Amino acid sequence: MKASARPDLTGAGADPEAMVKRIRAGLVAAGLALLVAQCAPTPGAPAAGIVVASKLDTEGGVLGNIILQALQARGLPIVDKIQLGATAIVRQALIEGQIDVYPEYTGNAAFFFGKADLPVWKDPEAAYRTARDLDRAANDLVWLTPASANNTWAIAVRQEIARAAGLRTMSDLGRYVAGGGAIRLAASSEFVTSPGALPAFGRAYGFTLRPDQLVILAGGDTAATIAAAARGTSGTNAAMVFGTDGSMAVARLVMLDDDKGVQPVYQPAPVVRGAVLKAHPEIAAVLDPIFRRLDLATLRDLNGRVQIGGEPASAVAADFLRRNGFAR
Repeated sequence: MKASARPDLTGAGADPEAMVKRIRAGLVAAGLALLVAQCAPTPGAPAAGIVVASKLDTEGGVLGNIILQALQARGLPIVDKIQLGATAIVRQALIEGQIDVYPEYTGNAAFFFGKADLPVWKDPEAAYRTARDLDRAANDLVWLTPASANNTWAIAVRQEIARAAGLRTMSDLGRYVAGGGAIRLAASSEFVTSPGALPAFGRAYGFTLRPDQLVILAGGDTAATIAAAARGTSGTNAAMVFGTDGSMAVARLVMLDDDKGVQPVYQPAPVVRGAVLKAHPEIAAVLDPIFRRLDLATLRDLNGRVQIGGEPASAVAADFLRRNGFAR
């Protein structure tokens, strides 16, 4: 199971046109994948139950199980399609009525609707409102209350460097690098080259990393970049990470705050079909307080229990719901 909890649709700073093309290509393939998954279309609330799905990643498994178990605890009939597939597959399944609810990220709506250039995606409340309004108007999909946790691209450094150099924010890192501080970053090629990722950080915070200060790792898996920085592989002491990665504390890395808000906001929220919510309005009453409880520290802890501790996502979700009074 990959360690990153970010959705696999896009990188937060990916080129908007390229990402829209990738989304469209993924949607073309979605039908075949959905046939394999054997999800039959359901025009209203399905007779067998409310179909709960999620993406394949660690966080998708955790959040999907939280939604599923919370609705079950309320006595609602449920069909389990947790970790159904990649973003394009799950998104299209929801639009077509083959699933009924899954957790999505507010920032991804920028790419769903080809509006990645809007500044609203960098403001949590504005991003949520925009995603909510666009999807309700276009697809009769309802975005429920989002978690406050932000699962976006970031940079983390080893604890000893953060302490010695007083690094807490990206502004601190910019001054440190510009002043000759020794940083070697483990990252994916996409993070290094996408205009909205490392180049955007560099422009905003006034620093540039030379080629010899970069260790490019295949793929976009933050498990690899975190492990490299933790072990000092090839001299690395910093890593590309995602905001809700659960392994940073164990790896003794400190995520630096994006104090100028360079990256879009990616807050997870349940997205449910309007027809299903109309048939079962209690869905919102059940899920809204749960997602309000999912702050950054909580989501990192839950992800870490799966990523590092090896616990099943279903068990982690059940424990979270019990400890917080959402289930017995």
